[in-house]
Amino acid sequence: MKKRSKRYKISFDHSKESEELGIKEAIDVISKFENPKFDETVEISVSLGVDPKQSSNAVRGTVNLPHGSGKDVKVLVFTETPEEATALGADYAGLGDLIKKIKDGWLDFDVALSTTSAMKEVRTVARVLGPRGLMPTPKSGTVTDNLESAIKDVKAGRVEFKMDKTGALAVVVGKRSFSSSQLIENAQAAITAVSGSRPEGFKGRFIKTAHISSTMNPSVRLENSLFN
Repeated sequence: MKKRSKRYKISFDHSKESEELGIKEAIDVISKFENPKFDETVEISVSLGVDPKQSSNAVRGTVNLPHGSGKDVKVLVFTETPEEATALGADYAGLGDLIKKIKDGWLDFDVALSTTSAMKEVRTVARVLGPRGLMPTPKSGTVTDNLESAIKDVKAGRVEFKMDKTGALAVVVGKRSFSSSQLIENAQAAITAVSGSRPEGFKGRFIKTAHISSTMNPSVRLENSLFN
């Protein structure tokens, strides 16, 4: 059995993992946990009731966090006009040169955007970017010809979520250093986005369980009614 730190055990004593709590109550519990020596990321994790093996049940989406994610996001743009993209705030921009770097193992960015016309070439690295959640897609708003808006949204706190092979997903909602009100508003936005990502025609229990947690501390279970 994995040995847990004294700090984790103290935090666990403060948690109410067996209870289902509302957003405010859950964040109040998290705020009482021991603080590590860095600013933890806070995220909501969800176990879904869909069958992840069915392509029609794929769940993914984006959410614009009112107070941002707290992370300095590095944005890459696949485009034939890199000068325009960098002028709009992209950290990296290009096409063939970036595709070659990615094929060679370079992945030093957080979000990838692409213009519509560049996607034909971008698809050649789909097997590299896809499993890492970095492949641009129209559904997530990362394939677009409105680069100004897309770059601004990502930098301001738009985060993407995607179901994994086990039928679970996670959404970042901020940092431990955020105020309770900022975390509450970000979490509410994330919950609304996840609830709205139910596959069309799906019948049954969409959200099985949901928890909120910070990087180094126990999770706190959220009321399922929040997602209905």
